[in-house]
Amino acid sequence: MTTYTWLGHDRPHLDTLFVQDLGAMVFASFGGVVAQGARKNEDAAAIFIDPAGGWELAVVIDAHHSAQSALLILETLVGAETQLRECLNQPLNQAFFSLDQALLDIFRSNRFRARCAAIQGEASCLFVARKDEYVWYWAVGDCIGYIFHPSIARLGEMQLNQRRFYEWIGNVNTWDGVLPSYSTGIRLLQPGLTTIMLTTDGLLECGTRPFENPTTLYNAVCWEQHSLPRAARALLERVQTEGGRDSATAILWQFDSTWAGINRDFR
Repeated sequence: MTTYTWLGHDRPHLDTLFVQDLGAMVFASFGGVVAQGARKNEDAAAIFIDPAGGWELAVVIDAHHSAQSALLILETLVGAETQLRECLNQPLNQAFFSLDQALLDIFRSNRFRARCAAIQGEASCLFVARKDEYVWYWAVGDCIGYIFHPSIARLGEMQLNQRRFYEWIGNVNTWDGVLPSYSTGIRLLQPGLTTIMLTTDGLLECGTRPFENPTTLYNAVCWEQHSLPRAARALLERVQTEGGRDSATAILWQFDSTWAGINRDFR
């Protein structure tokens, strides 16, 4: 499978642990505990995979006040799929910059902004792409990504981006400001096996909030890293055990880098 999309409004997974093994990637969703007040799922996700294995692109979306903003962003991405794939098929030194420009053009367009003004609610979203030994991210709001690798985890580096609050796309729209507030970056992966993960805040903000600590999340994922579907299910089970009311959506995959590396251990 090279394209996968999901809208929580249509498939909410209330009281349901849902894990989909896509081969190259794993999608996981838990809509929340109904007994704790969960009534709807306003998350969404999209996954695009290069059939040749050269790159992957994953998106998680976390809407509020309605699922309309999640649907709008998801529909927009599906409509732009060919363009996004063309960007990532470019040479490495151009691909991420082209992808960044494509998203800016899409979200800053008058047509998209007019559609945002006509809907109820807004959403955070996080894009993460891997091409060769590099990972790129593009974020509006408080969805969060991680790169889990033992050599940098022991130094405390696990988060890919910083969560930003009060940033949205939708009726309240970062693209309507004089300048948009968003973040982007590129990271070089370390030699060996890296687990890449992105998630909505429902995974973090449940019960005693164990996964707000990146080390706890790293240990939970990498303990089962030989089986990402099993690791993903374990995360959702913990959210369920913690009585999570908000929906939790995650995408995970792994990349084994064979480059020699430039890191040195000075400790």
